[in-house]
Amino acid sequence: MKIHQIRNATIIVTYNNKRFIIDPWLMPKDFMPGFEGAVNSNIRQPRVDLPKSFDTKNLSPDAIILTHFHPDHFDEFAVEALDKNIPFFVQNETDLNIIKNFGFKDIRILSSEGTDFENIKLFKTQCQHGRREIVKPMCEQMGMPYDASGVVFKSAGEKTLYVAGDTIWCDEPKNAIDKYNPDVIVINSCGATVLVGDGERLIMDIDDVKSISNYAKHSIIVASHMDTVSHLTVTRDDIKKLNLGNVVIPEDDEILEF
Repeated sequence: MKIHQIRNATIIVTYNNKRFIIDPWLMPKDFMPGFEGAVNSNIRQPRVDLPKSFDTKNLSPDAIILTHFHPDHFDEFAVEALDKNIPFFVQNETDLNIIKNFGFKDIRILSSEGTDFENIKLFKTQCQHGRREIVKPMCEQMGMPYDASGVVFKSAGEKTLYVAGDTIWCDEPKNAIDKYNPDVIVINSCGATVLVGDGERLIMDIDDVKSISNYAKHSIIVASHMDTVSHLTVTRDDIKKLNLGNVVIPEDDEILEF
């Protein structure tokens, strides 16, 4: 298994000799404004460019996985760069219809019971993209879908991989860890925060990173979704200072091999 950290939540997973691009957000630096109603809304994003070695003109993954349709996980540059015939996995019917409108032809909905692909089993997992009772109504007011998902990879001869997706530390990722006992967990952990009350995190923050590190002591945890969106509150350096033995913080364009 290889995990190539591209930028933000965009990673390329090589698993049982198949390449998956997850959450392709390919726009250039500063292309879009910060999110209204979030911290640092005055800062444009992405804050950094894609790695120079990453060639969007020659992308040839075996499959695409979109954990959820939000503008920092998928964009018009990905639509242009990706072959419309590549198998494209989404979390639900809503996202299927969105992706279908972009011209993709082979769209498949992930299942919690498991979806087969090239001798690999993909399991959809649940998320809380911020506390559901607070963030979901805010998303609905903005006309933006709230739901996000994670995915577990299982295959004979490979370690079990859990890509947790956009979630805070809560019962949903705990349940996934208990059920699948993953060897490797990828977490989105820049503490992206919206201005609701005293501030609501949408994904894992420093305390959440410490909690999952302690809960999944025997897993290697990969901190992704770092140093890129405008509304971050946690940096790679912040996590490095925790000195957590089972947490790895890859730089953009770094490849981890397990």
